Amino acid sequence: MSRKIRVGLLFGGRSGEHEVSLTSASSVWKALDPRKYDVIPIGITRQGQWRVGSEALKLLPEVLDRGTPVLPSADPTGPNLVPLDQKRTRPADPQVDVIFPVLHGTFGEDGTVQGLLELANVPYVGAGVLASAVGMDKDVMKRLFRDAGLPVVKWVCVARSEWERSSKSVRQKIEKELRYPVFIKPANLGSSVGISKVRHARELGPAMDLAAKYDRKIVVERGLDAREIECSVLGNEQPQASVPGEVIPINEFYDYEAKYLKEGSELIIPAPLSKRQADEVRDLAIRAFRAIDGAGMARVDFLLDRKTRRIYVNEINTIPGFTSISMYPKLWEATGLSFPRLLDRLIELALQRHRDQSRRATTLPR
Repeated sequence: MSRKIRVGLLFGGRSGEHEVSLTSASSVWKALDPRKYDVIPIGITRQGQWRVGSEALKLLPEVLDRGTPVLPSADPTGPNLVPLDQKRTRPADPQVDVIFPVLHGTFGEDGTVQGLLELANVPYVGAGVLASAVGMDKDVMKRLFRDAGLPVVKWVCVARSEWERSSKSVRQKIEKELRYPVFIKPANLGSSVGISKVRHARELGPAMDLAAKYDRKIVVERGLDAREIECSVLGNEQPQASVPGEVIPINEFYDYEAKYLKEGSELIIPAPLSKRQADEVRDLAIRAFRAIDGAGMARVDFLLDRKTRRIYVNEINTIPGFTSISMYPKLWEATGLSFPRLLDRLIELALQRHRDQSRRATTLPR
């Protein structure tokens, strides 16, 4: 019998989406087949400290509170995790074969952790450094989508320093380029944290201040009366798209409360679309994935304008939610891929991509 694969389940993090990460990671842990995998929980506290769980610490909050303090190593020849206790001479846990990052938002989904894992030469699930960074930055993401010929809603990007220095000129710039209503978002965050819908000029200031709390860049988008469509993508160089789904939020839009705190939002799978619309969504999802050089997984979100029926690519999420109500696994389940098998496939893709990257030459020919 072959040895089980050791999976480092990485969760928590220095992010406004810390709680969401714990919920997602718990769902992933429960769904990973114990006959195939030894799961090592690795938590990152809100302060950025790394903790490793044990047989006695199996609840994720306990791992964060009482797990063994470790430092992640960027040394590809040594242990993955080095204990902070100087009396210990052995690694805190066995070498992991692959890391499954279930980190949402900054310092986890934005390429920072992915860069560390690249230095350590550890396989990991999901997008690489470039795609992770681009997928997190809504401004750069939209620029790449636009340059790839994908339909995107008109937007303006504002630096926090610019808003704080001259709010009047920023307001004039926004009102010149866009019409109310507009959506205001931190450029580098997910799960709808810090997002506001602004219907009138008097609401602009508080919404900008809220977004500025979470990032140094603020994205202001033209608001549409639109249906919210989502599609899951799976693969590396030959990605596949799931059936599309539709979100009908209990609130006016799919904000953090509607996603995670308040019951009543509907997830309709498959989305009630014509065959032409569904095919267009799946095609655009794969094109968006390729535009940022995605790998492993992503969920692509769309806006379907109720008036014009035009479909816009809204954003891509390189580490989508994995909670019990999250669209990414539900869409694949509706497409014929169960949650446990989806996780198997993601780990296979991570190991496959690592093998492919290991073929790169790192020395000049003599």
